[in-house]
Amino acid sequence: MASDQIPGYTYGTDDIPDAPISMDEFDRLKQTVLFDEEDEEALRRAGDVLEEQIDDVLELWYGFVGDHDFLLYYFTDGEGNPDEEYLERVRERFGQWILDTCDAPYDEEWLNYQFEIGRRHTREKKNQVDDADAVDHIDMRYLVAFIYPITATIRDFLTAGDHTDEEVDEMYHAWFKSIVLQVTLWSYPYVPEENW
Repeated sequence: MASDQIPGYTYGTDDIPDAPISMDEFDRLKQTVLFDEEDEEALRRAGDVLEEQIDDVLELWYGFVGDHDFLLYYFTDGEGNPDEEYLERVRERFGQWILDTCDAPYDEEWLNYQFEIGRRHTREKKNQVDDADAVDHIDMRYLVAFIYPITATIRDFLTAGDHTDEEVDEMYHAWFKSIVLQVTLWSYPYVPEENW
């Protein structure tokens, strides 16, 4: 599905407010996780490898969530009844997020959308774009803890390409840096601004 046909996917549109941090502040965050142009190059290579495997990646990740009722809870009405339509709509955006992680320039539009993703995990905006009847907030602890499975599981998929072990390592570490960077940005609406 083309990205402009994915329900609720609004990256690069006028609907997205400007990020609450400057590009200089963003650059300092990138430096903190040692993210540079070589990582962006490695992620583009990773995108080439992952593009044909996105359904398999999502199957694995959704299986992980589904195997843990305390994670699946955030896609339910709060009483254990999953909202299947909501799960499917999020899945489409999750697949596009993989591509954006790998292929999008880490510029102002990308930065703006990261803060939107963060808001969509909180009471401020969760469920709105999908008109879902689900729990209205994802606890921050799971957002942070999910860094590991989202990172550790990607490595096997990266080995499916025609790359050396060293290149796979480069792609893997670039992915890891990006995930830490993104979750850091997503954490913004969870804490008082003066603490972030």
